[in-house]
Amino acid sequence: MDTVSDSMLAIGGFTVLYYMLKLSWICWCGFRVYVLSKVWQTDLKAYGQWAVVTGATSGIGKAYANELARRGLDIVLVSRSKDKLHIVAKEIESQHGRQTQIIQTDFTEGHDIYPAIAEALRDLDIGILVNNVGMNYSDKLVHFLDIPNPEQRTTQVINCNILSVTQMTRLVLPRMVARGNGLIINMSSEAGAQPQPMLSLYSATKIFVTYFSRSLNSEYKSQGITVQCVAPFMVSTNMTHNLPPNLLLKSASAFAREALNTVGYSSYTSGCVSHALQVGTPLIHSNIQNKLLYNVLVTLAKNEPCRIYYLTILCDCKYLGLSLLSHSTLFCPCSSLIGCAFHPTV
Repeated sequence: MDTVSDSMLAIGGFTVLYYMLKLSWICWCGFRVYVLSKVWQTDLKAYGQWAVVTGATSGIGKAYANELARRGLDIVLVSRSKDKLHIVAKEIESQHGRQTQIIQTDFTEGHDIYPAIAEALRDLDIGILVNNVGMNYSDKLVHFLDIPNPEQRTTQVINCNILSVTQMTRLVLPRMVARGNGLIINMSSEAGAQPQPMLSLYSATKIFVTYFSRSLNSEYKSQGITVQCVAPFMVSTNMTHNLPPNLLLKSASAFAREALNTVGYSSYTSGCVSHALQVGTPLIHSNIQNKLLYNVLVTLAKNEPCRIYYLTILCDCKYLGLSLLSHSTLFCPCSSLIGCAFHPTV
């Protein structure tokens, strides 16, 4: 009996030690990526003179363009609206004193746009590429078969969220490899961290970006190329209806500033410490998570009071750690348990 007890104590001790070491490692990594990176920032100018930013006229893309310019790079702005491109270009030139070039294009149009982009970039010393452009197929949560104008919309989402990443990378990577130096930042999302019902196509495009980025980083790291995947939670942009920033919901400018600090410290990042804390570690089986998440999303899609209540919680930040995408407990007036997870027809 004593032998059995001693064995169990030893197993328990090793288990506790394992998790303590694991927790210590996670804390150290978080401290290094999100705290030390603010003190010892990577010199982004060392990558080259120009940074190319797609989807650069609003939201995260515009914030990245301004922050890169603030840190001393000239900026190529790529987006759809010529008027907005000129406005952002003038803003960067006046506020940061950097050169700008603009490329007007629509990333939803497929392969035909890239020869013109290649020609516009041909003579530039491109050190950084930010593949930021992206879109969803609806401003509402919908089943796949309920996507509006599906034949056109699904192709547009794939062209914008996937094809743009691969083709823009293909255009700039050869010269980076020849030079032995370069940085590619691909914007993914925590919506791609696991299957997202009611956002099926969007989340699938984002996990593509994640896997593509991490694989590419492994392929070209030895040749001096850094490929960083940024997977944020919600940021206050047009896509999130410009919800007011709070402890959990970053403004685009604050997010870009913190995310760029992590360059050189992590090839995969949530971008900022508040988003990293929301990722957490799932404590329930993924199949159960998916079922609960699906029921919550169905409720939010069908029930306006519940959706408004959730957004109010997110805006007011009354419950630290509340996040739909991180599958935290969601309270709502319809249920004292997990926000209508078991009452999807409420």
